[in-house]
Amino acid sequence: RMLREDVVDKVIKRDVLSLFNIRSPLLMEKLFLYLCMNSTEIFNATTAAKELEDTSIATIDNYIKALEMSNLIYLAKPMDVGSKGALKGKPKIFIADAAIRNAVLMIDDVLSDEKELGRMVETTVYKHMVSFYQGSTASLGYFRKAKDNQKEVDVVVELPRQKILCEVKYRNNSHIAATDAIVELCQDEKSKVTDAFLITKRLDDFGVTKHETMVPILRVPATAFLYILGKTEAEGKNGKL
Repeated sequence: RMLREDVVDKVIKRDVLSLFNIRSPLLMEKLFLYLCMNSTEIFNATTAAKELEDTSIATIDNYIKALEMSNLIYLAKPMDVGSKGALKGKPKIFIADAAIRNAVLMIDDVLSDEKELGRMVETTVYKHMVSFYQGSTASLGYFRKAKDNQKEVDVVVELPRQKILCEVKYRNNSHIAATDAIVELCQDEKSKVTDAFLITKRLDDFGVTKHETMVPILRVPATAFLYILGKTEAEGKNGKL
């Protein structure tokens, strides 16, 4: 409760309003709640505008920019990878801290809900990746096929000499099909992928996946992956995964 009140009352209703030209504090509060409910999903400003008091798209875009500049949300842009064709122009929204989302939505027992737990870990992975590559030349986003099965890759990191894919499968069975986007891209020479990680749940779920891809897909438990990112960043070696 205290965290929820701090975010809504002190950050959104006070700090964000004083820094940006926010004409409707209530709409901003509703928008942030809407984003919490749809975190890790593709965001459509037109849909949000209709669902939130039928307001203008321009207002929604302005409020989104304010929340992003306040470091309350991340916008993951769609990125082209290889020859598969990416979804254009629609970002994914991440609440910057999974704990804030859980507090705002009053989700108490997240550990018993596999879907909510997966969202929380995906958010945490994206947040750590953003922090890890901050100050570098890296571009971060996500990939989603525009056609066929529309499978996606949760995190794409593009550097001059590296292209990294990261897919979160935080569940007891982390198996991925051959039709999953990360598998297809690791088999596509035109994708120029250099590294690929499948983030898993169990501590004993590690190693190379069984798919015979040009670029091996390495299974890494989420706790180990996040620890490595944090430790490397603390040592001042961030940006070199």
